[in-house]
This record gives sequence, structure tokens and C-alpha cells, in this order.
Amino acid sequence: MRLGEIAKQLGCELRGDPDMEITGVAGLEEAGASELTFLANPRYLPKIQTTKAGAIIVGREARETAIPALVSSNPYLDFARALELFYHPPRPAPGVHPTAVIAPTARLGEGSSVGPYVVIGERVRIGRHAVLHAHATIYEGVEIGDDFCAHSHAVVREFCRIGHRVILQNGAIIGADGYGFARRADGTHHKIPQSGIVVIEDDVEIQAHAAIDRAAVGETRIGRGSKIDNLVQIGHACRVGANAIICAQAGIAGSTVLGDNVVLAGQVGIINHLSIGDNVQVTAQSGVGRDVPAGQKVSGSPAFDNRQWLRATAVFEKLPELQRAVRRLEEEKPQMNAD
Repeated sequence: MRLGEIAKQLGCELRGDPDMEITGVAGLEEAGASELTFLANPRYLPKIQTTKAGAIIVGREARETAIPALVSSNPYLDFARALELFYHPPRPAPGVHPTAVIAPTARLGEGSSVGPYVVIGERVRIGRHAVLHAHATIYEGVEIGDDFCAHSHAVVREFCRIGHRVILQNGAIIGADGYGFARRADGTHHKIPQSGIVVIEDDVEIQAHAAIDRAAVGETRIGRGSKIDNLVQIGHACRVGANAIICAQAGIAGSTVLGDNVVLAGQVGIINHLSIGDNVQVTAQSGVGRDVPAGQKVSGSPAFDNRQWLRATAVFEKLPELQRAVRRLEEEKPQMNAD
């Protein structure tokens, strides 16, 4: 594809030869002479001088480059869009594999593809152009919108509801029982029936081996456009707002409410029944034990204001030195008093 055509499709300003032939896209250090790369972080600016790429996507603030450039207001996004021009993931042809087991009352929309050993239960409704890869399982009474994709071993449990353009990566579990037990007088545990459901709104992606638990009553809900990473646990009756980013190994205990545009970095833990406001950011390995108002950035365990946490951790590194200084002062105090 010619560089000028790429610039046109991405809506970028072109600096350089529009007739340059581009054969693919790659990172700054890996790209070859016929490939397109990108620079989104100014920290890596010196690497422009050593890249072997044929052309580069850069921000509007970038100066002239030695190689042809596509000038973008969002280089990372346009790099992703450029990838889509060259890479098209394989899509199975419509149809049902002979080993699939589909209940007679289930209904699939036109253009759907059902792979080997898929199981679809009674009264399931799935929209148009769905792709269910091998060993995906849809329990009874589930309702799913158009353009659904379930990779191998993804599971949607009974009566859950899923919107349009939802992607479940391998082993994602939607609607497993919430972790609910009532303690008896003798110390044993009585299982609380998990009669609620999970609702996944439009344009959500849930990645490998994440688990979204069903509610005991009511629903667990994941808001539109949210992206949930590998090995995330979302407890029963939680509500996640729109466009949330929840990174790998985060865990959210039951009945917690996350607002819109919340970002939870890797290994964040949140206790139950909390309210996390819109646009909150929680940095990696933080433990949240109280409500967080909208717009805050918090860190640490227990989590508190990120700026204060940065100052505190700077002091933490110096604690041995401070301890020695305090001991010296304590040793000198009797002598000072004697004087």
C-alpha cells in the first residue's frame, strides 16, 4: 500500500513521498525499510535517528524527521488503525460444525460461525455474525447481540445478557456463581444461591481467564466500552461504568461500584461495597479500602493520594538513615543535658 493512501485513510498530514510502498507496520527497533512505525512517547525520540523504518507516524509537535512521516494528533491510535490496514485476523466461514451441540430452542442470527464442540443451551438467542470458536459454551437462557466473538473455552452462564460487539478471549467466564456463603453456628458454611445475572454492555472486551461473577440477587454489570485484562476477578453485584480499563490480576470484591473511565492498573485490589468515582486512577499493586472521589489518582496499600504516596515512598527509602540519625540524637541528648 502506498504511503499517500495510508495517510488519506488515517486522516494524517503526509511529509514525504506519497508513492513510497509500505508492506507492513512494526515497532521502532524492529521495522524495516518498507515498514511503517510510530512514536507516541517523546522519551523514545532519540530512536528516530537509528530506526530502519521506511516511514513513521509522529505527533504534531514533532520536528522534521529524516524519513517520511505521517503527522497525527494521536500517533498510538493511528498506529493501531494502520495495523488494521495490513492485518486481518482469520475469521471462520459461516456455518455450524458437525460436532457442535445446539439445543433445538436456541436461535442464531445469520452469518454466524459455530466451531467444533461448541455447546449452546436451550432458549439461547445470539445475534448476527457471531463467531464461537471450539469448546465455547453458552448456557441456557442467554441473550447475546450482534458481532459476538467467543474464543475457545469461553463460558457464558445461564440467563446472562451480552450486548453487541462483545469479545470474550480464551477461558473468560461470565456469570459463574458469586462467592457467597452464610456461616452456621457450628462454623460450617451454607451456600447462598446466586440467582442474579451478569449484564455485559456493548463494545466490551474481556480477556483470557477473567471471571465476572453473577449476583446473588439483581445483576453484575460491565459498562459499554470497558476493557478487562487477563486474570481479573470482578465479584458479585459489582457495577463497572463505561470505558473502564482494568488491568491484569486486579480483584474487585462484591457490590463495589466503579464510575466511568476508571483505570485500575495491574494487581489492584478493592474491598467490597466501595464507590470509586468517575475518572479515578489506581496505580499498580494498590489496595483500596475506602471510597475514592471522582478524578483522584491513588497509590499504595492502603491507597491514598498519589502525590503524597510518592513523597512517602521517597522517605521510606531513607528510613534506615533517618533511624541512625535519631539514634545519634538520642545518644547525644544526655550529654547536652549535662552541659
